[in-house]
Amino acid sequence: MKVTIIGSGMVGASTAYRLVEEGAVSEVVLLDIIEGMPQGKGLDMLESTPILRSDVKIVGSNDYSDMEGSDIVVNTAGIPRKPGMTRLDLLKTNVGICRSVTEHIVKHAPDSMILMVSNPLDVMTYAAWKLSGFETCKVFGMAGVLDAARYKTFIAMELRVSVEDISAILMGGHGDSMTPLPRFTTVSGIPITQLISQERIDAIVERTRGGGGEIVSLLKNSSAYYAPSAAVADMVGSIVRDRRRVMPVCAHLNGEYGFEEIYLGVPVILGRNGVEKVIELDLTDEEKNELDGSVKEVLSGIKDLSEEDLL
Repeated sequence: MKVTIIGSGMVGASTAYRLVEEGAVSEVVLLDIIEGMPQGKGLDMLESTPILRSDVKIVGSNDYSDMEGSDIVVNTAGIPRKPGMTRLDLLKTNVGICRSVTEHIVKHAPDSMILMVSNPLDVMTYAAWKLSGFETCKVFGMAGVLDAARYKTFIAMELRVSVEDISAILMGGHGDSMTPLPRFTTVSGIPITQLISQERIDAIVERTRGGGGEIVSLLKNSSAYYAPSAAVADMVGSIVRDRRRVMPVCAHLNGEYGFEEIYLGVPVILGRNGVEKVIELDLTDEEKNELDGSVKEVLSGIKDLSEEDLL
């Protein structure tokens, strides 16, 4: 399979390198509008392939036509929120970038899947779906895998156990309104509610919700890229190997959980055909209320999109 990554910044470049290192795809195209950057990073990665024993072909380019024949296009293009920017400012800027990128995807890779990484994630994924006209199963976003990884990390730190033994799921929008589900979180099958006090669980949930902001506050002038790129590579691996893994993914809802015409983080089966099924969990009233709050926040962002944004 051929994968194109739009944006050669830290997330895009790290994702490209992970795919080259894992060797699950045949070709990676790293695209960016900055001349020389994707070419330089691509060549550097290519020169690492003999050491990695990887035969993945990687090309750095400024030409969108190089994405032709791509099976998956990962869109990391966008800007982070800057001092003085409102949420609406960020949305309008990044939806404009999303529109431009999606036009190129439709033109050069009309049979591909679109995996969105740009923020605000849930709204950007909705915009990419509307702008592309692709099937809903072929447009989805990365956030849940990243958020679940942070959640598992903090649980492992709390219990001093291997992250490998932790299974967790969360739902909702990517950000402060995400909904971790302790009831569905286990350590080797043991519910964490039997291992961790409710007070500590609440603290872990809050840290998970602010996980991205915590890293930004430490780095000052940058945001996370190691964990996000690992999450994208994990999703790509499930698709290209047709592993049909159950993952929390930003997916289109058409009546599931009582919501329609929205993209939201939910557990899905992710395989060769993209989002092959949305899994509906039987939520408690408290969990439903938390999810409703998250939905309201995502819908608020969608409502901020004008018809011009989606033309």
